Amino acid sequence: MKTNFSLVMIALFLTAVFSSCGGGASKPVQKEYVITTTETVVPSKDSVPEYVIVDKTQVDLACFPQDKDGYYELFDGKTFYGWRGYLRDDVPKRWIIEDGAIKFNGSGGGEAQEQDGGDLVFARKFKNFELSIDWKASKAANSGILYLAQEIKGQPIYISAPESQVLDNDNHPDAKLGVDGNRQSSSLYDMIPANPQNAKPFGEWNNTTITVFKGTVIHAQNGKTVLEYHLWTPQWTELLQASKFSKAKWPLAFELLNNCGGANREGYFGLQDHGDDVWYKNIKIKILD
Repeated sequence: MKTNFSLVMIALFLTAVFSSCGGGASKPVQKEYVITTTETVVPSKDSVPEYVIVDKTQVDLACFPQDKDGYYELFDGKTFYGWRGYLRDDVPKRWIIEDGAIKFNGSGGGEAQEQDGGDLVFARKFKNFELSIDWKASKAANSGILYLAQEIKGQPIYISAPESQVLDNDNHPDAKLGVDGNRQSSSLYDMIPANPQNAKPFGEWNNTTITVFKGTVIHAQNGKTVLEYHLWTPQWTELLQASKFSKAKWPLAFELLNNCGGANREGYFGLQDHGDDVWYKNIKIKILD
């Protein structure tokens, strides 16, 4: 496979953006940070069009405190240290911090993301991990927690990343679409329904835990395991073929998701801008490598 590279160096002077932390620091070190962006062009093949993989410098986990159980605390409740927009070097303005939580200020535009909106990612790729996030939805809100994402130039985050749905099941129409509730809260979006469906109503806090270990993926919601599946297997390919990401319907999405995590089987996790008010807090991750 022929690969082309282009490098862009961008110096950013920020007070709440990530930097390299030495010596196992427990708190972020705020200093000048130089972002390197690498673009890899993947040529077209069969029915899959050419696409470009974007790689940016990753944040150092040593910049984040680790609790007694080994979880890195990825959000301090005060700053966006370590966070940026998908395919961006800054945080989109519609993402704010409110009462110790990351909030998306809804635009009402659904997936039609505006210039000051867009998906939010934590700027570190993970391979084997347990991710825990508390979330709260407004009435009729839709969002999602995506993982193992690659940054694909000109494409949405979900083209390469499985999604744990964030939804007000009682009021958003997506809850009644799909098959057997596979678009409801904590479901593997459009593929596997969360069972039991134990999400709390809009305005109340829920917890989602996503575990990825050597291809086995587990979603838990409010302390209950709600689904399990296995990446990079015939089962995974069948799930994709039965979804909106099938090879016939969306060849590029099928290619990327069927090989999600890329060659190293690792990727970013992100929070989705779906145009609605939604809040996230207590974001922590344990490395299982």
